[in-house]
Amino acid sequence: MRQFQMADIKSMGSTTSVSRLLVPLVLLGWPIAEIAGFVIVGQRIGVLATIALVVAGGLIGGLLLRWQGLGILARVRTEMDAGRDPSRDLAHGAMVIVAAVLLMLPGFLTDIIGLLLFIPPVRDLGWRLLRGRFRVATSFQGFGAGFRGPGGNRRGPTIDLDASDYSAAPKADSPWRRLDDQ
Repeated sequence: MRQFQMADIKSMGSTTSVSRLLVPLVLLGWPIAEIAGFVIVGQRIGVLATIALVVAGGLIGGLLLRWQGLGILARVRTEMDAGRDPSRDLAHGAMVIVAAVLLMLPGFLTDIIGLLLFIPPVRDLGWRLLRGRFRVATSFQGFGAGFRGPGGNRRGPTIDLDASDYSAAPKADSPWRRLDDQ
């Protein structure tokens, strides 16, 4: 079996090979770190208090999702109605959802990261780091005549029908007519 030397690792060189090594290490190391966190906290405060903290984290995640999520949805709607770019608020909304899911997962490390994502300056930092990687389309044509765009104006074509264009009575040759009409 061939042993790796530093020259072999340097020849790999690209960041993709490093990230290929990093992802499995994180996937293996994260549960171990969470279990270690449970053991350490359980030794300090006891088993029942540790379980209570985990349950409280899940409940807090759900409540914060509802409270902050509704506020973010209102801001997105306001930005869209004013004709401005809602991408920052959409990113904040996505981070709030991720934060709530992390809080609902059992574990203290996920709770810490989840709580940090609920802090708006932390989300702003995340948005500044990720802004260049995402593109949000802000023009929207709607789903028909009922859509109201920025400023309340209607978008889309309006189709006018005459009384002869539609009928509530089934046609005699229609396979969809009701059997009791025969």
